[in-house]
Amino acid sequence: MFFGKIGLFSILGFRVSLDLSWFFLAVLIVWSLAEGYFPVVIDGLSPGAAWILGIVGALGLFLSIILHEVAHAVVARHFDIRISGITLFIFGGVAEMENEPPNARSELLMAIAGPLASYGLALLFQGIALMLPPVSAAAPLAAVFLYLALINVILATFNLIPAFPLDGGRVLRAAIWWWSDDPDKATRIAAGSGRLLGAALMILGVVSVVSGNFVAGMWQALIGLFVINAARVSEFRSILKNGPRRHPPA
Repeated sequence: MFFGKIGLFSILGFRVSLDLSWFFLAVLIVWSLAEGYFPVVIDGLSPGAAWILGIVGALGLFLSIILHEVAHAVVARHFDIRISGITLFIFGGVAEMENEPPNARSELLMAIAGPLASYGLALLFQGIALMLPPVSAAAPLAAVFLYLALINVILATFNLIPAFPLDGGRVLRAAIWWWSDDPDKATRIAAGSGRLLGAALMILGVVSVVSGNFVAGMWQALIGLFVINAARVSEFRSILKNGPRRHPPA
């Protein structure tokens, strides 16, 4: 998954690193904010100010991703799930688990911690924006916090899609695990949902490319390919770490 990591700092005892692929994402986000988003939402914004806001918005997004993953890691630590570190990479961030959750309850609580943190950040950023002067070229800062509120809602909501290894997929796995008392079965079903999501994203990407939206289409297809691969790898690692579970014949 990773191409080489650069260590940054530790937060609450968790080491935060950057994967080299992250720099591509950083450039893409800064560019899209500076050339597309902020000039549209702020009338009369100068190009220089737009690029500054783009950099600030990107830094806020990456801080939001880190806090999302820290929430996962804090809950994981409570259940003695070892986290080797938090890494930012081209598709966002990941808290790297060294062992699987011991039961369905720990899986559920760890999974929902990230989206809840993102929704909390969205409320915080929205509140800050409301306390600032209305958005204008002379007072553009509120636009940054409004963007961060919106992107955290999107981040949390996307992650709640029931497709492994997204957070929603882990919630699905926890529910099936609790219902069936069979973590391997739960993993297979949840991973299958991840592969379906990945396939749908790849098809959507092809349609976008054919329709003339090449950049968005390629990005959707890459995310789809990543989700399919991550679901497959997560399923393999989960079953490998837990070991094959034999059930007595009925």
